[in-house]
Amino acid sequence: MFLPKYPDSPTPPPAHSHTPAGPAPVRRSLPPVPIGTGTVAAVVVGGVVLTALLAAVAVSAVSVAVAAVVLRSLLRDQRRR
Repeated sequence: MFLPKYPDSPTPPPAHSHTPAGPAPVRRSLPPVPIGTGTVAAVVVGGVVLTALLAAVAVSAVSVAVAAVVLRSLLRDQRRR
């Protein structure tokens, strides 16, 4: 019931017989840019530093959230007494 039904003899898709109107455009490539090992090292170090900062911000946010929940529960218990 839920199985797909395929045709017995599938027909191939129609072939396009489009001929270009003119010559193909020339693709110009960009000039090669020399990349030294110092550049690669700087990018890698920058990525590591940014990742470490992002992790520090995430850990700080989680710790602040946990501290807020704990303080909220402590203050709630004080108000009930």
